[in-house]
Amino acid sequence: MSSPYPLRLDAVNRMPAAAFVERFGDVAEHSPWVAERAAGVRPFASREAMVAAFADALMRAPRTDQLALLHAHPDLAGRAAITGSLAAESKREQARVGLDALTPEEFRSFSDLNARYRERFGFPFIFAVKGATKSRILAAFAERIDNDPAAELATALAQVCRIFRFRIEGRVLP
Repeated sequence: MSSPYPLRLDAVNRMPAAAFVERFGDVAEHSPWVAERAAGVRPFASREAMVAAFADALMRAPRTDQLALLHAHPDLAGRAAITGSLAAESKREQARVGLDALTPEEFRSFSDLNARYRERFGFPFIFAVKGATKSRILAAFAERIDNDPAAELATALAQVCRIFRFRIEGRVLP
């Protein structure tokens, strides 16, 4: 990448589609197709419109694409964090809320909840961690683990859209 973040919106709107996807393809965890689809609705009138384009690309996608994106997300404080295979943005986000420094008891709690959640819903627990605490994340796990599967899918997709917002806000000036 040739220029650092944050970028001005006019620069984002002038980028060739390939450069846009290169810059923003990782906003959606290992799913550059979201950026490809969002690129097609430029120019964005505002940063908010850019966030909405990413959310719309996800919400209008076929269910198989939505589920693939959910499956691309790592477990919170899970195996990818331990092995160091988290995407750079996920690693920073999890570290900011202390998920890289769990006590043994906290690690057991996260591991148990991750396993139970995946077994129940078939995809990892998604939570936009920015501004959260370990205790708030654990509380969200407890609140959501008994959700109806359709309701939880909607909640997980809404959390992905929050992640889009946070990542784009960190990269594009208002």
